[in-house]
This record gives sequence, structure tokens and C-alpha cells, in this order.
Amino acid sequence: MPANGPAKLLASVLVALAAACAQPQAGTLYRDFTLIDGSGAAPMADAAMLVNEAGQITWVGPQAEAPRARTVVTLDDAYVIPGLIDLHVHLGVVNGLTLNSDNFTEENVERELATYASYGVTSVLTMGTDKDLIFALRDTQRAGRPDRARIFTTGQGIVFRTGYGGVPGVNEPVSTPEEAVRAVALQAEKGVDFIKFWVDPELGTMPPMPPEISQAIINAAHAHNLRAVAHIFYLEDAQRLVDQGVDGLVHGVRDQEVDARLITAMRERGVWQIAQTLSREASMFAYGESAPFLTDPFFLRGVAAETVAELANPARQARIAASPHFHDFPEFLGAAQRNLMLLKQGGVAIAFGTDSGAPARFPGFFAHWELQLMVEAGFTPLEAITAATGHAAAFLQDGSIGVIMPDRWADFVVLEADPVEDIMNTRAISAVYIAGQEVWAQP
Repeated sequence: MPANGPAKLLASVLVALAAACAQPQAGTLYRDFTLIDGSGAAPMADAAMLVNEAGQITWVGPQAEAPRARTVVTLDDAYVIPGLIDLHVHLGVVNGLTLNSDNFTEENVERELATYASYGVTSVLTMGTDKDLIFALRDTQRAGRPDRARIFTTGQGIVFRTGYGGVPGVNEPVSTPEEAVRAVALQAEKGVDFIKFWVDPELGTMPPMPPEISQAIINAAHAHNLRAVAHIFYLEDAQRLVDQGVDGLVHGVRDQEVDARLITAMRERGVWQIAQTLSREASMFAYGESAPFLTDPFFLRGVAAETVAELANPARQARIAASPHFHDFPEFLGAAQRNLMLLKQGGVAIAFGTDSGAPARFPGFFAHWELQLMVEAGFTPLEAITAATGHAAAFLQDGSIGVIMPDRWADFVVLEADPVEDIMNTRAISAVYIAGQEVWAQP
């Protein structure tokens, strides 16, 4: 080989590489936006993102460094956040304002998933009131590219016989630890993502789940390599469950201030405050009068007109205001907000959930109300968004969603205003994408 052979070969390789780099890449480049990526990092102005034809993110960074792409979408100084992840919903059990297991049909579930997506909620974890068709719907999504909110499910949650929780016709109550162990095994066999159970005595009106049953549920869940999450209200129940090895709490403590013992135990044992469900607490008294959002276009676009009319009915509002604990509900909300901040300050892992999907707790809209209430409690807007995106995905242990970065699904929301400046701007949605597909756009 001539002396200059290696040099010529190297030059040829460099020319070939340069030519390859000059070729536009497959997929779509989104550019000209400010990125809030879901990790908690500061926003990145003048950002760009490349999404491949399979709907996955392949590159994110400053738009000045962006690779060439066959398709370019300019977002005109918009703001982009990951799709929100609501870790506490109930799917398909409500028609209008009526709760009934017969409502759980494929049509109703898919309709609600589309509603969640239209509000920028691109993944949901259902909390214990699903019929078995949920598994086929979830598995079909995971085998392809969903065009509505992604499903994670706890199947049929476990309820103590004569106790609080579940939906008649869906949940089969248990009376003994042995029955509880069999119930967990059945859910594991069906392929649930988590085990959920209720211990709440419903303000003293129902018998609580005995400790030996909750311990059996937690142990059985762990034996099946599943995490167990619990519906609670009282500090005493929360502490006992943490001591028993529960993995997460799906409501906040609302009867009193959380103490240092609970905070330390949750932090050191890695127990998540999965959802504080502040919007659930606010909704318990909001409908005792004409709730201000009943005329909000952002609310109205996801709710049937006849449902709005029923909520606005003075007779219904009077019935709500006459309930025995109506005047206690604002304090329960205040306690939940204060305790959320104490847990946060104490280093407890916190994610995001609303308890949407029960009567008058509206899919999608409640996620934005929840963000607002978190900020009112003391979170910064960026912290609240991170809890609903990157932290929620971390709880799910799903490395494919929650943060806008390479090798994750392109589930994202395009906003017309800055949500870090004002959390109410998460409502300024111009488009929603799931797996790189536009699933909703502002008309």
C-alpha cells in the first residue's frame, strides 16, 4: 500500500461520515420551545426534540445543535412538559354522576382514557375498581402505540367484609387473613401492576380492616413480587401500615398532623406518599354551592352538559351541604395540604394522584386542580409538575415515560404559556402527544 494509503482511507471515512450526518434523519424534529423535562431540572429555552417513527425520543437538546430531520415542527415559543401521570384514578365506574359496576364497559373505559389524554394526562394508575377487561385493554396498549392514556392497574382491590371500599359487583370482600392471601394470589395471577387495599373506617361509620389482614395482604403481595398500596385516612393507620411494610399510601393523613416518627419511617423505608388527592378533599365541599369551575370552559369541554346542570341544581347542592361532615371537609383539605408539606420537608418520596373517576371527580380536569392545590400548599410549580411526571414514573418503576429524554416515549403536552411562572398555565393546552402521535389539539 502506498505511504499515503492510510491517510486516504481515513479521509474517505470522514467524508462518508460527513455525508451521512448531512442526510436528514427519519422522524420528526420539534423545535422552538421551552422544555420542562420532568426531571426537576430548570427549564431549557430554545430547545428541540427528535422523535423517531416509532414514537420514541431519540435526541433532546438546544435547537442550535439539533440534527437534521425529514420533518420539522416549529412550536412557536411554546412550553413543553411530559404527559401528566395520575397515580390514583377509577376508570369506567361512573355514568354521569351515577356509580355502578355495570358502567364498566370497554366503550366507557376508552372514552374516559381519551378524556384524560385531552387534558394532558397520558398515563393513569387505576386504584382497585377495575373489571377484568382492563387487562386486555392494557396489554393491547403495551403491544402497540396507544392513542389515549396508558393504563396501569391494581385490578380488584381488597376490601374487608362489611368495611369501606371498592364497588359492589367488582370487589369481593375478605374476612380472614387466609382469604386475603388467596385474593392477592388471584390478582397476581391476573397480572396486576400493584395490590391495593382499603383500611379506612369511613369516619367511624364502618369497621376498619383488622391489622392481621392488612399484614397478610402486604406479605402476600411481596411474595408475588408486587408492591402493596393502601387507602388511609388516620395517622394511626398510616403508621401501622408503614411498620407492616406497605409500599405506598394513596391518600394523605387527614385527622391530625403527621409526626416525626411517621416521616422518618416513610423516608427510611422508602414508602411513597403516592397521592395526597387534594382535589378529592376539595370536591367534598365544593359542590355544596355553585362551584366556580362550573362555568369554566376548560372544565366544560370534558363534561356532559346534563352533568353540569345536575351539579348546578340548588336542590342537589343543599343535599351536599346538609351531609353530617360537610363542615369538616375544609379542615380535612387543610390537614392534607399541611401534611403534604411536612412529608416533603422530611424527605419522603412524593408523587401525584387525584382519586378522579368517582362521581363528580372529573377525569383530566382534576389533575390540573390537584396541581393548583399542591402549589397553594407550598410546592413550587416546577416541583408540582415533577411530582406528576418524573416522580410518578419513578414510583411506577417505568423508565419509558415521565421524563423527556432519549429512549423514552414521546408523551408530551404543548402549552401556550409558562407553567413554571404560573401553575394555572398547565391548562393552556394547545396539543397532546402520546407515543409521538397527536391525540388532541386545541380546536
